Amino acid sequence: MPDILLRDDADGVTTLTLNTPDKLNALSDEMLAALQGQFDALKVDTDSRVVILRGAGKAFCAGHDLKQMQAARSGADKGRAYFKDLFERCARVMLAIQALPQPVIAQPHGIATAAGCQLVATCDLALAAEGTRFGVNGVNVGLFCSTPMVALTRNVPAKVAFEMLTTGQFIETSRAERIGLINRAVPLEALEDETMALARIIASKRAAVVKIGKEAFYAQRNMTPAEAYDYAGAVMVENMLFRDTEEGIAAFIDKRPPNWR
Repeated sequence: MPDILLRDDADGVTTLTLNTPDKLNALSDEMLAALQGQFDALKVDTDSRVVILRGAGKAFCAGHDLKQMQAARSGADKGRAYFKDLFERCARVMLAIQALPQPVIAQPHGIATAAGCQLVATCDLALAAEGTRFGVNGVNVGLFCSTPMVALTRNVPAKVAFEMLTTGQFIETSRAERIGLINRAVPLEALEDETMALARIIASKRAAVVKIGKEAFYAQRNMTPAEAYDYAGAVMVENMLFRDTEEGIAAFIDKRPPNWR
């Protein structure tokens, strides 16, 4: 059996490829475990500065493995214990993405549906191939996408999210970009190059600065404005005391390249 999750590292950019194209890269038990393992490793990987998440084959990710989920219903409790564990494991994977020190860029193409759309909404950035379709379509099979809803409602306007959740209809890249689910759409043939170009720009910045900024970005979102300013001010104080920040500001004033440590 081939590796279900491929990893490639080059110039500070880690690319993770969901590699079960025959299953449209569904988030099976095995895929969730593989993702969790890589995210745990990346959390302490100081060589990796940016992560790209992509899918092999004709689609990014079709969500949970419904055949695997259906098979779990055969137990005496109709799968209650399995389903509880499954959605807890999925939540840990999603939370791990935003807890990483590295920015994570989703690179969807084809379709990103249900938990696959959740992945896109969870990642820090997203560049999509033109024509990609996004949906939280569980309602079509009698399963409201309640867990994908968590990430979706933190990315797009409430009424748009509710429409997607209750109709089960797909949206195209033009609307996904307009509502903020993705940063932008590019032609499929340019998707890999455009995503890598964005990743390399971020990778060229000071890793410690990006790390402190990403952590602060998510922490302040749930605070009141006054709390957020207090918190963000304290973060700025710590950042100002970095040796590289001192050097970066001095280099800007002196009109010279910075001598990063």
